Amino acid sequence: MARFKRILLKLSGESLMGEKGYGIDEKRLSDYARQIKEAAGMGIQIGIVIGGGNIFRGLTGAGKGFDRVKGDQMGMCATVINSLALSSALDAIGQKNRVLTAIRMEPIGQYYSKQAAIEAMQNGEVAIFSAGTGSPYFTTDTGSSLRGIEIEADVMLKGTRVDGIYTADPEKDPTATKFRDITYSDVIAKGLKVMDITATAMCMQNNLPIYVFNMDIVGNLKRVLDGEDIGTLVHN
Repeated sequence: MARFKRILLKLSGESLMGEKGYGIDEKRLSDYARQIKEAAGMGIQIGIVIGGGNIFRGLTGAGKGFDRVKGDQMGMCATVINSLALSSALDAIGQKNRVLTAIRMEPIGQYYSKQAAIEAMQNGEVAIFSAGTGSPYFTTDTGSSLRGIEIEADVMLKGTRVDGIYTADPEKDPTATKFRDITYSDVIAKGLKVMDITATAMCMQNNLPIYVFNMDIVGNLKRVLDGEDIGTLVHN
């Protein structure tokens, strides 16, 4: 019996690069698709937000001279590219899905609404939410929080390339220690780079728990859904 009925899965655009330095690693994409289909086969309703950092990050672009609004809009388009790639990978293995966009761009995707998203999930489709919030100055983390709250998800599962939240970046600091669970307030107070402050505050105010785990290890998504303690829980 899965521990959740409906989830918001946040995937990192950077993780899609896999062994490549840029763009989309087809093997990583395929691994993600198989794990998502496995979760859907457990009867879990799934909404997904995927970042665009493997293609373009608006904030980074702004630091290099791009207009911030246009840079963020480029980042939104990057998330649409990744969402279409994930949709195609799911199609290839027979998993029904629907791409919804925060900016009107039919026929690329259906314009997002809560009703359309929930209808898709209740019909057994994986709902893929792209183009962030549709507005500049908001990250895909904030978009994930917003969509998770809107669709009334039981939890946000944040799939990263590390196995939870640490006192410091474990890829840079070998003395970093892992938290089994932590409160939103402590995440903000300690300045931990889980999500941006806006996204964390939204989850805190709306009591949406966040579970951070390593999505890059095949099988980990099912392990989380089965209740295995392999990541870090953020809660009130």
